[in-house]
Amino acid sequence: MTTDSCTYVIFGATGNLAKLKLIPGFYHLELENKLPDDTRIIAVGRRPWDKQTWTAEVKRFLIEKSGQGLDETIFAKFSARLEYHRGNLDEAECYQALATNVNNQPQFSKNMAFYLAISPGDFSTVIENLSLVALLSEEYGWRRVIIEKPIGYDLESAKALQKRLERHLTEEQIYRIDHYLGKGMVQNVLVFRFANVMLEPLWNRNYIDHIQITHAEDIGIGGRGEYYDGAGAMRDMLQSHLLQLLTLVAMEPPVSMDAEGLRDEKVKVLKSIRPIPKSAVHAHAFRAQYSKGTVKGEKVGGYLDEANIPGDSTTETYAALKVLIDNWRWRGVPFYLRTGKRLAAGQSSISICFRHPPLQFFRDTPVDCMNPNWVLLGIQPEECIRMEMTVKEPGLEMRTRTTSLDASFRNADERQVDAYEDLLLDVMKGDRSLFLRFDEVEYAWRIVDPILQYWATERDYIATYPAGSWGPTESQRLFEKEGQFWRNSLLPDNQ
Repeated sequence: MTTDSCTYVIFGATGNLAKLKLIPGFYHLELENKLPDDTRIIAVGRRPWDKQTWTAEVKRFLIEKSGQGLDETIFAKFSARLEYHRGNLDEAECYQALATNVNNQPQFSKNMAFYLAISPGDFSTVIENLSLVALLSEEYGWRRVIIEKPIGYDLESAKALQKRLERHLTEEQIYRIDHYLGKGMVQNVLVFRFANVMLEPLWNRNYIDHIQITHAEDIGIGGRGEYYDGAGAMRDMLQSHLLQLLTLVAMEPPVSMDAEGLRDEKVKVLKSIRPIPKSAVHAHAFRAQYSKGTVKGEKVGGYLDEANIPGDSTTETYAALKVLIDNWRWRGVPFYLRTGKRLAAGQSSISICFRHPPLQFFRDTPVDCMNPNWVLLGIQPEECIRMEMTVKEPGLEMRTRTTSLDASFRNADERQVDAYEDLLLDVMKGDRSLFLRFDEVEYAWRIVDPILQYWATERDYIATYPAGSWGPTESQRLFEKEGQFWRNSLLPDNQ
């Protein structure tokens, strides 16, 4: 795909997302010489700045993020792309002046991408105002709008937002970003599955016992108290990121790797997930909240001690979910998903547990209970593919141990690419394969909505777990077999 030059307009350019992810992402694309010459980046903000002030700010937080100086030649080239447009999102003059500027100045490409790095409550206002000044019209070039999660608060609000977007945009113009899908290791899941034919015959209910998908964080909620208390772990991580990972692991091979082929297969997985009625919520889902504890040797307070959190809050900071996929490949194989704050370590991983081997062959030996094979996909911070196998220990007796085959994902001299770099570039290419189609969003909400509605009626009590632990031991009840357990490490037990 060719990368078109474009005018990138960032609403919310002075916020944390732009500061920590978007501007550094653009700068690294400049370093890699990936930005077409005519690309310009317009920051929209309320602060009384001009281009010079904005450029100085950009330089400051690029240095802060990298912890080192910048290549002055590269930054000079990059800063020439930067513009600052002062205005309030809720004032028509802001959009009229923006339209006049980009339409009359020859340096601005007619291809335009609008990144809404703002509160979801402001999406409709910005899009409606852009439409009023014809900035969403594709008469002279393409126009694309990028929106961040949360995409709705529940199924009904997601549908309502979609209706408002449809008044001014086609589905092809909407890029719903899930930065998790931009991570190199997540994309490697697709390559691992579909480019290695030796695993395909085993990737089904006949050989796989269960699959776990974990996103654990050792940090708390930081300064996001007001947002987080209204969202919780299920909405913040599980409904979006983890269900997306599930679709990549469980999907059938797509007809092709183009956007629609890929997303069609992901939607089929979500549609095949067995609905969880409210009467079965306790058997399929568990929630808890962190209490005070110790993380990395430092004592930390509980969730109720955080700023802007009501003392009687029952918002979950840990959510675990068991889902079953009713299709030919996966029927009877449970998928366990969990996410939590203030856990023992920060890591994201996919753990695939294979069935136990038959033991008749070893019945007259000391080998009585071999560990099952695992395939482990580390997403962050360790990016790896690891296969655990049983081997015989050296010596005269028939004893076994677990060893692992490791596939290095990145060579030592290869740079780690931030997810946003890939996604910003994909917008310019028009590649929507790593962005969400609305039916993906809709069916993900259908899965978790009954759980959230049931939890909303249980306001008197929520289980707790000490900060620095691996979460509540009660979540073990979700497992269907005695030998199933949460996999917390990417290393074998004997290492």
